[in-house]
Amino acid sequence: MPLARPRHGGRHRHRGGAVTPRGWAVLTLAGLAVALVVAGALLIPWSRPPAPRADQLAALRALPVDQVARGRAFHGALRPAGWSALVVGLVVALVLGLTPLGGRLVELAGRPLGGHWAARAVLGGLAVMLLADLLTLPFAAWRQTVLVRYGLSTQGWSGWAVDLLKSYAVSAVIGGLALLGFYTVVRLAPRWWWAFGAAGAAGLVVLLSFVLPVLVEPVFNRFTPMEQGPLRSELITLAARDGVPVRDVLVADASRRTKAVNAYVSGLGPTRRVVVYDTLLREATPAEVTSVVAHELGHAKDRDVWVGTLTGALGAAAAVVALYLIGSWAPLLRLAGVDSVAEPRAFPLLIALVTVVGLVAAPVQAMVSRRVEARADAHALALTGDPATFEAMQRRLAGVNLADPDPPRWEYLWSASHPSTVERMAAARAYARESGR
Repeated sequence: MPLARPRHGGRHRHRGGAVTPRGWAVLTLAGLAVALVVAGALLIPWSRPPAPRADQLAALRALPVDQVARGRAFHGALRPAGWSALVVGLVVALVLGLTPLGGRLVELAGRPLGGHWAARAVLGGLAVMLLADLLTLPFAAWRQTVLVRYGLSTQGWSGWAVDLLKSYAVSAVIGGLALLGFYTVVRLAPRWWWAFGAAGAAGLVVLLSFVLPVLVEPVFNRFTPMEQGPLRSELITLAARDGVPVRDVLVADASRRTKAVNAYVSGLGPTRRVVVYDTLLREATPAEVTSVVAHELGHAKDRDVWVGTLTGALGAAAAVVALYLIGSWAPLLRLAGVDSVAEPRAFPLLIALVTVVGLVAAPVQAMVSRRVEARADAHALALTGDPATFEAMQRRLAGVNLADPDPPRWEYLWSASHPSTVERMAAARAYARESGR
């Protein structure tokens, strides 16, 4: 009687004692997980809890009743579209990934080029992602109607469609190159593709941190240097006093699509810059703009982009190894109708797994983001020494951006990337009490 063939993903050692590729993958995943936990423990400001609830409620009572009501009504109107898109996106990912339908779509997309492996890998992968986008497109349009109805969007449907097509094009270029690279590695190193794939995923995260500000962001916005004047001089002086090298302070033409105000810091090393929306310059006082930029300087000072890049690279590498291990589970392969997770037909299965993991990880990512943003708020307060202006800016941000100043707890824990308006106002008041200002 012939010996039973060992299942892929069984033992981690050959009979001679050598560790198998799967065994090395387990060890690698464990090492990456430890590195990710250590990086998170050392680099994320876990010891910065939100302000006491009593202080938050006091801040809420200080806001105009009509502003609070309008913000809550706006988010109540957005909520059905957002959650519907999430549910439909999840269902599409599971249907394509856990049935043979996804593999058939990949094969169908590759036929125009003769079914070559590269055609199936690139065109098939892009077809899967495009189908998911198209099926959730009605909810994106629904969201746009809400933005228009509440006066936050300044875009017509033609401008909205152009931006949407731009996002599809950028995603297709980046996704197509990533797919081609990934499946090329799979063919060249069929037993060790997970190792090269993990290294490539980590490298891609780092590369995108450098190139997105200079290659991708200009596709969606026009950036111009802030004009010479007292405000620009104040911001440059503030950055110098903070010891943060900033290449430039740029103004984005956000007003062509929104009335919302914002600012951010992006890029690494020579590509780092502070960007402010032109809407912020129109809506806020110079002191309030300075407070916002001080917050962004806090991100630069604490190397938050570097930290995000490092943790993102470790997470991406760990995800590739985990997909190799989980995707080798025979029941999953049978559901998807594929023999190996490494073949192009299995790409929908990978997408399904990534989607589920992303949903599970969302609350953790949101919590980490809130702690980092709270640290940047504290930096802004310490750098400017002006809690009154900081609080006034939070009021303005909430009013112009139609924020819910105190969102439902479940929604806050699930998806809030920033402290709530009342948390930030309470933090400013706490700083004022402690500093005597």
